[in-house]
Amino acid sequence: AALQALKRKKRYEKQLNQIDGTLSTIEFQREALENSHTNTEVLKNMGYAAQAMKKVHENMDLNKIDDLMQDITEQQDVAQEISDAISNRAAFGDEFDEDELMAELEELEQEELNKGMRDVRLPSVPSTSLPSRPGKLPACHFTFLMIKPCSSTRKRAEDEDEMKQLAAWAS
Repeated sequence: AALQALKRKKRYEKQLNQIDGTLSTIEFQREALENSHTNTEVLKNMGYAAQAMKKVHENMDLNKIDDLMQDITEQQDVAQEISDAISNRAAFGDEFDEDELMAELEELEQEELNKGMRDVRLPSVPSTSLPSRPGKLPACHFTFLMIKPCSSTRKRAEDEDEMKQLAAWAS
C-alpha cells in the first residue's frame, strides 16, 4: 500500500508539472494576445491621427503661410518703429548745439585731468652726472653683484615705484 501511495504521488507530481507548464504557456499566449491587441489599437489610432492631420493640412498652403508670417513680421517692425518714435524724447528745448556741448565736455575733462596732474609727485632728478664711459660707473650701481645696496640704489627703487604709480594713474 505504501508503494502504491508513493507511485500515485509520483504520478500526481508529474501531472502537476505538466499542468503548471500548460498554464505557463497559456499565460504567455494571453500576454502576447494582449500586446497584439494594444499594438493594433495604437496603429489604428495613429492612422486616425494621420488622416486628421492630412484633413487639417489640406486647406493650408505653404506659400500662404510664408506670406502670413512675412506680414506678421512687417507689422511687428511697424509697431516697434511706432513704439520707438513715441518713446523718444520730443525735440522741445533742443536749443543747444551738439558741437558746443562736446567742446565744453572736453574742456571739463581737461580741467579734471590737469587737477589730477597737480597732485602727482614726480620723482627727483639724479644730481650726479653720468660718466662718459660705461666702465667708470660707481660700484653701487651694480647692486645685483653686491651684497649691500648703496643708498642711491634704494632711492632709484623708490623712484621706480613712483614711476609705476604714475603710469598706473595715467592709464
